[in-house]
Amino acid sequence: MSIKLIYDSAVDQEVDAIVNAANKYLVSGTGVCGEIFKRAGYQELEKACSKIKTPLNDGDAVITDSFNINNCKYIIHAVGPDFNITPESYDKLFNAYYNSLEVLKNNNLHSIAFPLISSGIYGGNNPNPAKLSAEQCLKAYSKFIADNQYYNLEVLLCAYSESEYIEVKRLFE
Repeated sequence: MSIKLIYDSAVDQEVDAIVNAANKYLVSGTGVCGEIFKRAGYQELEKACSKIKTPLNDGDAVITDSFNINNCKYIIHAVGPDFNITPESYDKLFNAYYNSLEVLKNNNLHSIAFPLISSGIYGGNNPNPAKLSAEQCLKAYSKFIADNQYYNLEVLLCAYSESEYIEVKRLFE
């Protein structure tokens, strides 16, 4: 079992599943969400997402095929909270990470790449949304391995910008 911080896009990682920082309606958005839809194929991914009952709740996670993204088998769509609307939703952010790991395990998958969920446009007025997101990811990872001691798991937490990476890497030292 391992968790590692890298300075790269989650979309580019060779893993069983990449995580989409999704909105509650599972429609294409900006940032990592828009990039995933673009690479997977808008029509294919929109069709798969339309079969899932929405709106999802903050903290929910669901899975679809990866379609035209060849470096992973699946996309796990995790709904992070919008801190602009709900500024104290740390538990929902924790749930987005933890539930993604549960979806991974329930599909017998073992490697996952996360973006820093709710650290972009959903970051709100948090002074350091990337650090806050990474802290919740680490908490979720710790709880997951405590709950599933014998499950082989590899987690990549991906900081897309250099400033995010610098802020978050202190948590991994």
